[in-house]
This record gives sequence, structure tokens and C-alpha cells, in this order.
Amino acid sequence: MEPLGKLCAAKIGAEVEDTLKQKFWAVGGGKGGVGKSVVSIMLGSMLARKGKKVILVDADLGGSNLHTLAGIRYPIYTLADFMQRRVENIEDVVMLTPIKNLRLICGADDILGLANPKHTQKERIFNNLKKLDADMILLDLGAGTSYTAMDFFLYAPNKLVIFTPQITSIQNAYGFIKSSLYRLIIRTFSKDGMSMALINELVQQEEDGNIDSIAKLKEAFTVLDLEAQRKLDNCLEQLNINLIVNMVRTESEKNVGNIVKDVANNYLGLTPDYLGYVDHDRILESSINNMTSYLSKSADSLAGACFYDIASKIISKSFQEKNPDPASAHLQMSR
Repeated sequence: MEPLGKLCAAKIGAEVEDTLKQKFWAVGGGKGGVGKSVVSIMLGSMLARKGKKVILVDADLGGSNLHTLAGIRYPIYTLADFMQRRVENIEDVVMLTPIKNLRLICGADDILGLANPKHTQKERIFNNLKKLDADMILLDLGAGTSYTAMDFFLYAPNKLVIFTPQITSIQNAYGFIKSSLYRLIIRTFSKDGMSMALINELVQQEEDGNIDSIAKLKEAFTVLDLEAQRKLDNCLEQLNINLIVNMVRTESEKNVGNIVKDVANNYLGLTPDYLGYVDHDRILESSINNMTSYLSKSADSLAGACFYDIASKIISKSFQEKNPDPASAHLQMSR
């Protein structure tokens, strides 16, 4: 009976892992100003429009603003209430939004120190998010490469990196990807003295304190056993990066995602997926102060069509559903 029990446990574990792969998407990027929160709420609303039960989590613990965009002026509960155990059940801090199928967990920026939660607090958040009744959970992260932002980013099996065509934003996006890979590698080999010695030796050679080229690290790892080399390969496979370029104005800027994709592949050994771009939209830009009104009529907007197509790709990746052709998608948008 023991082999059968182990087989059942393995099957259950695989099913849980598959569910997490479907459910969790982290929305990150470099520095602020790339429209990450707007992208989060737009994608959330489009996924909800396509029939998915979606929960947005404002994981920017130092400067939350998703509730404002969702038309919630004074949240009854926030993530702070759960973190401070004023509320034991995370379901109690999930709030309805004006958008059908879209709910929100508001951020926790009202208590000093919560921007850098303890490891146990983050684990409690992660473990309870898994239990929520939702088809998809989007984690809107804080800007930059803080430990908290990196931990939330690495927690989600699916990762979105948002940036604009500006050269500084492109550099920040690549730096964010590189930092997340470095954080994952350090976490993987933290208890392996020989591996860490090689990693630290390479890191000390770089100005930004990260690994410059995965090829150099792979070459250095050839002196180690095959198990260490396999773990390094797993790190690269585990980092499922997806790219979105926001606020595109010209035809040439639409190719920026492919440029970042190629650089990440050549230097970091990663294979990001370029999900698409979002056209700059004056209507969206002028609607930031009244996003709920915009979300209800975004089907008629330039940016709305882009988000709808990207949402279709996300559903296809998560649920292996056939991605509709753009003409069909835009037809559904207009209904």
C-alpha cells in the first residue's frame, strides 16, 4: 500500500502545483512610472470580462493605490488587517469592485514597518492566498527590487514585467529581471558553500552586485557536481517571465519587447515570452481619476483592445485554452 500512497500524494501535489501555475500572476517591473497598477487593473477587468473569477492583490505594501483606481475610496479592510491579525481569515479582506467577477485585496500602507514584512508574515500571506476561491490572482507589486517585491515576484509561477519604450525603463526592466534571477539563484544555493563561493566571486566583479552573464556562471559551475548544475538549469526554467510594453506610440516601439527578450536570452539564459504591447491612449490617460467609468466602456478604447488581446494570451497560457484570433477578440469587445 505504501507505493500507492506515495503515488496518490505525488498526484495530489502535482494537481496543486498545476492549480498554482494557472492561478498566480505577479505584475512587476523596474522603477515607478510605467503604469504597472493601471496595467494590473486593466488586465484584471479584461480577464473578468472573459468570465474568469479574478482577485487583484495590491502587494505594494509601501504605496498602495489599486483601491483608488477601483473606485474604493475608504477600504473597510486592507492587507494590514490580515498581517496584524485583526482579521484571521484572508477572505474577509477581499472586497467587491464595480466590475463583475473582479475582487480586490487592498494594500497595507497605513502602518509603519509593513512595507518590509517578516518572512513568517509573507509565508502566511502566500499560504492563505492559495485558499482563495478564484480562477486567477494578480499580485500588483511595488516598484523596484526590494526583498519584498522580489519575494512576491518569485512566489508567483507566472511573472509579468511591465515597461515602456523609454531607454531608462528598458534598462530598469532588464535590471529587474536580472535581480530576480540573482535572488532565485541565491535562494537555491544559500546552503551550498562551494556554489555560493563561485557565485560571490562572480558577483564581486560586477558593479550592480548581480550576475552579469549566466554563461560565466555555468562555466564556473562545471567544476561542481551534476546536481549543482541541474539546480542552476532549473532556476532558469523556473523563471517564467512574460513581457508587456506599455504606452507605445510608434511602430518601431512595438519591437522593444523583442529586444528585451533577446538580451535576456543572450546574457541570462532566459526565454521570456513577449505577450504584446499597449498603445498609448489619451482617453485612458485622461481617465486615471475616474477609472471605474473608463473600465465599463474600455471596449471602445485603443488601449482596451490591446489589453483584451493580452488577457486572451494569458488565459491561453494558464488554461491551455485556444487563443482567439484578434478579429474575433475585437468583435467580442464591441458587444
